[in-house]
Amino acid sequence: MQYLAKHYKKALVLTLPFLLAACGDDDTREVIVEVEVPAEIPDPVPVSYDVTVTNLTNGQPVSPPAVVLHSEGTLWEVGAVASVELERIAEQGDSADFLMLGDASAGGVGPITPGDSQTISVTINDITDANLTIAAMLGNTNDAFTGINSWSLANLEVGATYTTVSPAYDAGTEANTESAATVPGPAANGEGFSPSRDDTGFISMHPGVVSSDDGLTTSALTVEHKFDNPVIRIQITRTE
Repeated sequence: MQYLAKHYKKALVLTLPFLLAACGDDDTREVIVEVEVPAEIPDPVPVSYDVTVTNLTNGQPVSPPAVVLHSEGTLWEVGAVASVELERIAEQGDSADFLMLGDASAGGVGPITPGDSQTISVTINDITDANLTIAAMLGNTNDAFTGINSWSLANLEVGATYTTVSPAYDAGTEANTESAATVPGPAANGEGFSPSRDDTGFISMHPGVVSSDDGLTTSALTVEHKFDNPVIRIQITRTE
């Protein structure tokens, strides 16, 4: 009954007349009876966003962005050790595990080529103050990624838009050899994710690409794969 009391409200109902046989007179009395009536449960209110990511680089494909809404905490940050979920994005562009970390998420479809944009829609119920985290790989690198970390959406009203840009970060999980064996993008088609780590061990700003044109003879990259910051533009619009 304690459980039912939380989900029902009480209503008062009047009974019909009855006969007092002892005195022989009809006597109508009002009797109050408690009846349980189901309380209305409101439908969840969807809160939706369109996230548009534009590739600003000259020769770096951006992997399908992972867009995650979460209520608390951070999914990555500069100076911290990269999670395995982030490592999979930074080394291979694989966001499947990273998308499982938040309260709601959505992933892009296919890589974003230089100069192109992609819009990802994501919806969360009844939460208007979620944090937004985005992560995507720069494909022609060892472990470079880009995105934003735990952006508050609390003040974004329906129809309003935030616009920002993001630099390239180094996941610190794989040495930046730029070799054909270790770069997974179309410039080399080498190995993607590797569970072993041989770099700094923490997330930092990316130092940039050296390339074979710069004198690194073992690099599979050329000057067209170099990049300056920022590397992507992000537009976030609340649609409902």
